[in-house]
Amino acid sequence: MLRSIALLAGLASAAPASADVDYFDTPSGNINCSVGIERNSSDVICTIYERTPTLPRPGHCRSSGHTVSMANRGPVTIECDRPGTSYARPSGPGPQVLQYGERWDIGGILCVSSRKGLECRNESGHGFFLSRAKQVVY
Repeated sequence: MLRSIALLAGLASAAPASADVDYFDTPSGNINCSVGIERNSSDVICTIYERTPTLPRPGHCRSSGHTVSMANRGPVTIECDRPGTSYARPSGPGPQVLQYGERWDIGGILCVSSRKGLECRNESGHGFFLSRAKQVVY
């Protein structure tokens, strides 16, 4: 059975005046996500650092996608690699870790961590799966 990860205590209270943002890493440290929640919407933005370049490319990109994002409703967006950009892992203590078997369920977005990778989906049925070997957007 999946265990739920503890979320910010403030998110369970009355609707925030501005967006609350929280972060999590996968156990491998290869994927970092930020989750934002406001009164009527939420979003997740995930960056994968080491990957086989299998994400589909947006039409205007010359390189494969690298950062994916989605709101609690609507399709996934893939951001282009920017020439000369280095996607080094952040240094320091870092955010909390979404352990294998745990789920992050907040504001209409569900992310589940497994040994196979990270999968996130929204209320509209859109989502993505990220791992070193495979990236899928649906």
